[in-house]
Amino acid sequence: MGKIANKSGGGAQTNINGLLFEQTTSLDDALREAGFIISENHVYDPKANLVGLSLPKYDLYKTLLKIHGIDYRDKISKRYLPDDSFLNISTNVLYIIEKKFQSQSGSVDEKLATFPFKRYVYERLVDGLNLQIKYLYVLSDWFNKPRYSDYYDYMKENECDYFFNEIPLDFLGL
Repeated sequence: MGKIANKSGGGAQTNINGLLFEQTTSLDDALREAGFIISENHVYDPKANLVGLSLPKYDLYKTLLKIHGIDYRDKISKRYLPDDSFLNISTNVLYIIEKKFQSQSGSVDEKLATFPFKRYVYERLVDGLNLQIKYLYVLSDWFNKPRYSDYYDYMKENECDYFFNEIPLDFLGL
């Protein structure tokens, strides 16, 4: 049975609800449902051609950086963990995917504007690997309101994409 996000909560439930939303919008699940094969972070199309790397949380460090012999401490001061990330090997684009769940007004609202710093950190992290960073949000329905239009205008002006409730595989070049 699939996971269903808790649409109520807030307060003490915020972290629990956010984590559940992250789990119900799994990149690996979306890839498998679309017919891709995932083996040890490597993503293959249905014809078994390698198309990329799926790198949630620590796997960005344990897989991508390790392959290239990079110690993150030589580049940044602490580990920043993307909810998901995907490296499209044909375009050399590393997509950093952050997921935000909200069911009432709160502090996560302001977190939407932090992407320039996070993109900066990830660019430093992969400096020298000839990768372009694209930062995007997957947002719960709570954010699909006119009250967030200033955030969305800012995101568009600063090349940060956003989507609601799903990870758009075509956006990732798949």
